[in-house]
Amino acid sequence: MYSNRPIGIFDSGVGGLSVAKNIQHELPNEHFIYVADSAFAPYGEKSTEFITQRCHVICQFLVEQRVKAIVVACNTATVSCITQLRAAFDLPFIGMEPAIKPASLHSKTAVVGVLATQQTVQSGAVSRLVAQYSDNADIVVQACPGLVEMVENACVNSVQLTLLLRQYLQPMLDKGVDTIVMGCTHYAFLTPLIQSIVGEHITLLTSHGPVTKELQRRLEAISALANTDSNVGQSMFYTSALSPEAKQSFNQLWGSPVNLLSLPHHS
Repeated sequence: MYSNRPIGIFDSGVGGLSVAKNIQHELPNEHFIYVADSAFAPYGEKSTEFITQRCHVICQFLVEQRVKAIVVACNTATVSCITQLRAAFDLPFIGMEPAIKPASLHSKTAVVGVLATQQTVQSGAVSRLVAQYSDNADIVVQACPGLVEMVENACVNSVQLTLLLRQYLQPMLDKGVDTIVMGCTHYAFLTPLIQSIVGEHITLLTSHGPVTKELQRRLEAISALANTDSNVGQSMFYTSALSPEAKQSFNQLWGSPVNLLSLPHHS
């Protein structure tokens, strides 16, 4: 049955688990297959050509697993190549877009911060969003090298991480931001630490809710794609860098033990 097919979800690494968790919570009867391309993380410092090539490999694998839709749970991959992926594969693709629009409309001080990877910051997609909503707010965009690697290694509470975050956040705080956009799915795992640094009065926004809603809308719009089975969906997890450390990282970030498998023919 077509509706019983899984949803494919992938990211450069473990960051997209934050998106998968939201999808599982909101659409509990859907099956999904999650792929972390951790052997090549972070994407944020790679070339567009390299990212596109890796995303094609992963999507080909997901298509072979007979997925019915693919969520690109990675801001960098979305801005780098979702257009090419949609052209290459005949199924719905849902990508990540930094929540700059809601942030600019939500901000009382009219100053919004955006944390993202180097590749996302330099992308045309983010430049267009900033230009489009800069009438509503002053948008301060900050590239954050090093954060993805720390989340990949499940170092989400280290002193080194706190110092790095303070370095990235202080210029925004000095400018009076009251809303900060998490422009990388990995950063969702840093929310408690970021909140403790900036204070409770500053709003942190991810795109997880809107992405899940868009996925749901697309599945319902296409006849018979949404799973109406009342049983709880099954989940499978793959990585291109299988190791005991990777398993530990997945278990910690997912919040319960997962059966982590090696992504075949990933190189």
